[in-house]
Amino acid sequence: MTTNPLQPTNFIQAIINEDYKSNKYGGRVHTRFPPEPNGYLHIGHAKSICLNFGLAAENQGLCNLRFDDTNPAKEEVEYVDSIQADVRWLGFSWDDRLFYASDYFDQFYHYATQLIRAGKAYVCDLTAQQMREYRGTLTEPGKDSPYRNRSIEENLDLFERMKNGEFPDGSRVLRAKIDMASPNMTMRDPALYRILRAHHQRTGDKWCIYPMYDYAHPISDSIEGITHSICTLEFEDHRPLYDWVLEALQIYRPQQIEFARLNLTNTVMSKRKLRELVEQGFVSGWDDPRMPTISGLRRRGYTPEAIRDFCERIGVAKSNSTVDVGLLEHCIREDLNLRAPRAMAVLNPLKVIIDNYPADQVEELTAENNPEKPEMGTRIIPFSRELFIEKDDFCENPPKKFFRLAPGQEVRLKHAYIIKCESFVKDEQTGEILEVHCTYDEGSKTGGPTSARKIKGTLHWVSAPHAIQAEVRLYDYLLATDSQSNPEDAIETEEANDFKDAFNPKSLERLANCMLEPSLQNAACGSRYQFLRLGYFCADLIDSTAGSLVFNRVVGLRDSWAKAQKG
Repeated sequence: MTTNPLQPTNFIQAIINEDYKSNKYGGRVHTRFPPEPNGYLHIGHAKSICLNFGLAAENQGLCNLRFDDTNPAKEEVEYVDSIQADVRWLGFSWDDRLFYASDYFDQFYHYATQLIRAGKAYVCDLTAQQMREYRGTLTEPGKDSPYRNRSIEENLDLFERMKNGEFPDGSRVLRAKIDMASPNMTMRDPALYRILRAHHQRTGDKWCIYPMYDYAHPISDSIEGITHSICTLEFEDHRPLYDWVLEALQIYRPQQIEFARLNLTNTVMSKRKLRELVEQGFVSGWDDPRMPTISGLRRRGYTPEAIRDFCERIGVAKSNSTVDVGLLEHCIREDLNLRAPRAMAVLNPLKVIIDNYPADQVEELTAENNPEKPEMGTRIIPFSRELFIEKDDFCENPPKKFFRLAPGQEVRLKHAYIIKCESFVKDEQTGEILEVHCTYDEGSKTGGPTSARKIKGTLHWVSAPHAIQAEVRLYDYLLATDSQSNPEDAIETEEANDFKDAFNPKSLERLANCMLEPSLQNAACGSRYQFLRLGYFCADLIDSTAGSLVFNRVVGLRDSWAKAQKG
């Protein structure tokens, strides 16, 4: 039991503190993270994971992982496994508290018969379309179902026959008997059970009726002794039903608290819509590095520390808002700036030949692995007569203030010498620059007599004979416009239906002939680096091998979000 409540950092912690004072739950804090196993988790779920597990840890409480597996038509073991892996990767543990709503199917059925016996539930034969018509509107009350006044005995008989599989799918539902004139549409006799013949991943073919979420969820919370049932704002209108179910059954009652879900610019935040992108081939899978799924972010190179930092920074609010995706990128930059070793890579190679450098000479130059962390040590980089630089770092007719390589212009090579462009070779038919010829200042290496010369431009490079070839994948936002998808449960609009129209066809660029410094030869899958001047990159978890390196760009170096905050 916590006797000294925490200083509230959000409104939910403030509620918990009040519960401590009133001893509402005997000093307990017990939360749960209850995903549906019908897809992979995304960054929005990460916020909920961090909140539920974080509140439990901060208050010396417990947090369960519970799968809401009440719709077998859309659920798969693959999703169950991926969700567990994501929660663990983010740094959280549920210990021995792994539960499934399907653990309680017998109890759900028993409680449903209890509601029928109390005259609080009935079997309804209306079709789905008829139920919508009877439901009314926001300004008009609904109409009672013609089956609403069936006797308790008839309802019990029909419900048991539903369970026994005597009726076709969708032909009958069990509904709560509440109030068809309620101003809250959710309370107008909502469905509690539907007939659905679908093989369940855990219960097999035992059941052909399955409970609805709004019925199963509060009972699951009650059975597990949850104190604070934290969910997103779209469930605020469902809270009266949550409370009604528990009160009608006269069982232990947790407290439902709603918070604002995460909306990110340029990001699809609907599991259903993400599934469409996967199934229709817009992306390679749920773990495509362009996806906002946790597995996609992990494969791209994000760290759990950066995601937890992001979730802490955005905080917990009572009203919906949209967060700039630049903040998420800022968090991974800050994290990788300290942990990622530096390396040099040339993504679009252009050969440079240093004519006055000995043809058979190779020097070993020393470079720091991370200037932010001297304890990470140094590495050796080979330097030779032939190098690769970026094509964009040379210009035949440079504009004003072009401080990179150009005819007659000098640049400094990082960790090496100052070189000067003397000539270049061009394909006369295409105009493509094929190679650049330079001379070097022998005394300009670190510690040399001319090393202090002021040169405005510094380029990264790779020794051509020692370069390691690799594929590099550059990613942009999945949505080309500054937009976000509607919440999963929102009423569909034309704009929402056409969200794929905003798909960015340039969201992936593959560069097949990149040249890397030899220290990256044995880069392990998942290892992260800062490629100088280019950004942060990660060796792909699936496609990168010792003989065929593949790097994903995690994020570029330019931090527009941080600059905007300072401005």
